[in-house]
Amino acid sequence: MALSFAATPALADVFTKEELIKVNKEAAGGGKGTLMGEYAFTRDKALKDQAIKEISWLTLKPGDSIGYHKHTTNEDTYIIISGRGTFKDKDGKDIAVKAGDVTIVRKNESHGLANTGTEPLVFVDVIAEQ
Repeated sequence: MALSFAATPALADVFTKEELIKVNKEAAGGGKGTLMGEYAFTRDKALKDQAIKEISWLTLKPGDSIGYHKHTTNEDTYIIISGRGTFKDKDGKDIAVKAGDVTIVRKNESHGLANTGTEPLVFVDVIAEQ
């Protein structure tokens, strides 16, 4: 049986590494140090009917953190790429995270992340809203 791709829509958006928007945030969410970011797009660029509001590669140096903060209108997912850290979940519980781990906070939940390792903590961040 042959597969037909005639009905396939146009290619999805592609954001090359060279096109990513570099934005560093000091004391993100009330945390410590610098959150280094490379964004495909930021929340102000997403259209109202698009669920994904922001997607980025983020890096925390050892000892740096994103403070414990609440998401009142959206959900947030971290996909840990490399390094080690401590994720503070919706109940304020600290959980060790490493490469391959995925964290999710839903609307009206809080979270934070700290690099407790000795190398950069690199993760993909996806913020979505219904």
